[in-house]
Parts: sequence; structure tokens; C-alpha cells
Amino acid sequence: LVQLVESGGGSVQAGGSLRLSCAISGSGYSSYCLGWARQAPGKEREGVAGIDGDGGVIVYADSVKGRFTISKDNAKNTLYLQLNSLKPDDTAMYYCAADGGYCKNRVADGKFDYWGQGTQVAVSS
Repeated sequence: LVQLVESGGGSVQAGGSLRLSCAISGSGYSSYCLGWARQAPGKEREGVAGIDGDGGVIVYADSVKGRFTISKDNAKNTLYLQLNSLKPDDTAMYYCAADGGYCKNRVADGKFDYWGQGTQVAVSS
């Protein structure tokens, strides 16, 4: 069982930056894909980024490539998402997520097994 708690959301103007954090607890997740997904009002939840157990595989959705960076600190059991060059279209609830499957598949379909409660990101133009 994996527990995930996000923090760091907020409101920024277009072009601004935010850093999301996710505190991870539980057991058995060292080899999991850890990632981020988001859901905007009226839209389906979509995968944003994922990083595998040893950090050797990092996957991004095309919509955030070059702007968002996922990272993790194993010593602190924390996952991060750095959001740069934010656009109004990035406005959404952002969720930390974990799954035993491949990151490429989870970022593509957004269907992680474990979810945090979400943190809101709002970008104004």
C-alpha cells in the first residue's frame, strides 16, 4: 500500500513557475513508476510525467515536454514536479500517483493504481 500527499499548488500568471511536492509513504513501491497526472474541469484525467524506480526512465506528455521536470529524492521519499513557462491550459488539479506498471504506459493512459488527494494549479493570462 502506498500513500501520497501533494503540496505546492497555487495561482500564478502565465509564464510563471511552481514546484509541486509529493510525500510518499508505505512499502513495496521502490520499483514503482511514480508520476503526476492532472485533470482540468470538464476533461479527463491525463498523465503528465513519470519516473521509474531507479530513475533511469523518465517520460513526459508531449504537452509539457521542455517545460516540466519530474524528479525524486529517495532519501526524503519525495517526488517533485517543477512547472516552468506555465500556460492557462495548464490549469488543473494535479495528482501524485504510483503504479507497478511501466511509466510509458501510465503516462500515456493516466491509469495509475495509487493517487494522492490532489493540489490545485491555476494559471491566469
